[in-house]
Amino acid sequence: MNFLAQTWIGEWLAGLGRLAVMSRDAVASCLTFKASRRDLLYQIYFIGIKSQAVVLVTGAFTGMVLTAQTYFQFHKVKMDTATLGVVSVAMCDELGPVLTALMVAGRVGAAIAAEIGTMRVTEQIDALRTLATHPIDYLVVPRLMASMVALPLLTVESIVLGIISGYLVGSQLLGIDPAYLYYNMLRYTNDVDVAFGLVKSFFYGGIIALIGCYKGLTCSMGAEGVGRATTEAVVYASITILITNFFLTLLLQRIYVLMS
Repeated sequence: MNFLAQTWIGEWLAGLGRLAVMSRDAVASCLTFKASRRDLLYQIYFIGIKSQAVVLVTGAFTGMVLTAQTYFQFHKVKMDTATLGVVSVAMCDELGPVLTALMVAGRVGAAIAAEIGTMRVTEQIDALRTLATHPIDYLVVPRLMASMVALPLLTVESIVLGIISGYLVGSQLLGIDPAYLYYNMLRYTNDVDVAFGLVKSFFYGGIIALIGCYKGLTCSMGAEGVGRATTEAVVYASITILITNFFLTLLLQRIYVLMS
């Protein structure tokens, strides 16, 4: 066991355990709402409003290119009018939540890790403890709650703009009949597709905030440690989102089948 603890597997398991303990404390604090409302509102502004530009651009051009590629294949079998139906389901179920989460992870996850890592290096977190302020309550909880509130809203914006941009490309550039394009989009897109996307984005928001905060709280001292924590926060959050997406897709689909 001592040999295992000295390997990268042991370090990875120990880090996973510390992350789980921090997540437990953060969730328990969220349930008692120990976060400052002022900090929470600022984090919602920072994570949600200031991330809109990159999310909207990503959603718009994802819808455009997906519409074009789907049309090129469907045109071969004379199924042009079903193009937007595929785009709509794909944006609601998978592409909207995942791409939004990846963009937010690149922007917000790095910022969270850098901010908290700098506070650790300059011993501001130790100062919080001397003032009887729990770092989880003061630093982690506002970012966690704000991320889980903001990411579903950003996902909705990305989905809506992706579908609208796909409709414009299909009807104006590709020459698909607008009425049939819109009708088939409504026909093949169900409420459950939107619900799946929102549930996924809720979990992705928690993943981004928790990993970013954990990397900041546990970074090594010095500028190099802060830089490494920032990079690892983005990489680990992105990988975790992609892995979680697979299992959430299977789980949510299974739950939907059992309920129906």
